[in-house]
Amino acid sequence: MEGRHRHGAQLTAEQCGRLGALLGVVHASLERVMPVEGCEQGEKSASARGGARTAEGAPDSEPGTPSGAGTRGGGCLASPGEGVPDDRHRARAGRSAPGAERAASLCPATTGADGARADKRHAGHPHVQNAETTTPVDAGADPAATFALIDDLLARVGRHRPADSFDELARHRLLERRSLLEQHVGRRPPHGGPVGWVHGDFHPFNVLYRGEAPAAIVDWDRLGVKPRAEEAVRAAAIFFVLPVGTLDLPKVRAYARAYRRSAGATPSELAAAVHRVWWERLNDFWMLRWHYERGDTRADSQFPAASALVVWWTREYEAVCDAFVG
Repeated sequence: MEGRHRHGAQLTAEQCGRLGALLGVVHASLERVMPVEGCEQGEKSASARGGARTAEGAPDSEPGTPSGAGTRGGGCLASPGEGVPDDRHRARAGRSAPGAERAASLCPATTGADGARADKRHAGHPHVQNAETTTPVDAGADPAATFALIDDLLARVGRHRPADSFDELARHRLLERRSLLEQHVGRRPPHGGPVGWVHGDFHPFNVLYRGEAPAAIVDWDRLGVKPRAEEAVRAAAIFFVLPVGTLDLPKVRAYARAYRRSAGATPSELAAAVHRVWWERLNDFWMLRWHYERGDTRADSQFPAASALVVWWTREYEAVCDAFVG
């Protein structure tokens, strides 16, 4: 397939609605083709991907992260207009994205603070910010583990020499996030929402446009049974993030309304998904782990907007929720 990638900043309100309707059609159509009655949550994920890796830490990429960052097969950018969204993309059957086999596996999708994931694999780009079977799908991230991870990352930042501007921002965001988590520690979500077959990696680099209309959705290797509404929320947080680390809420609203209509999702289902995705973002530090644990700086350019989004989302929680359910 020939086509171009388009970030939310390049879409009109009408096109945002069309995007939401498209994802809703995907979810509804997969349910018709492969009903999941009686299926344990996440049970079919491995078979759908041909027995994908099961151990956390196996090569993979973050939801919303650079799958082979710097290549066309990667995820989606944290800030619109950076690099690849307008590049040509040719998808070939049976061929994975460049670098997909060696990208990392610390996914924020239903993660614990240690990066363990509930779904087996997840790629994309910042946000995305987004798992392995070591963490149950219905378990929200454990804040106790997050506090320990923050302490470890702060120690790593302090040891980094020579100190640079990234270290300064990382330290600021870690201290800020610890304070936010202390304030909201009692808001850990208890369980996930209704599950169904999902694409698993719906972001701008996996949707191809010809002209003004979507032409194809590519990279189906994360297909699995997971909470559907959470995929809709994560996708919106990738498509509609602005460079300053906020969401374009009018576009989110147009997208979410169309998604709810075409998927048959209820406002309460979306509201619960917003809460779960917010919580996983609040507890997620995959970009800093790449930088300080692996020495991998490919996602550094995404960190300012992605880390700012968590703070803004916490402050504007009600407005964000209203955009998805209103």
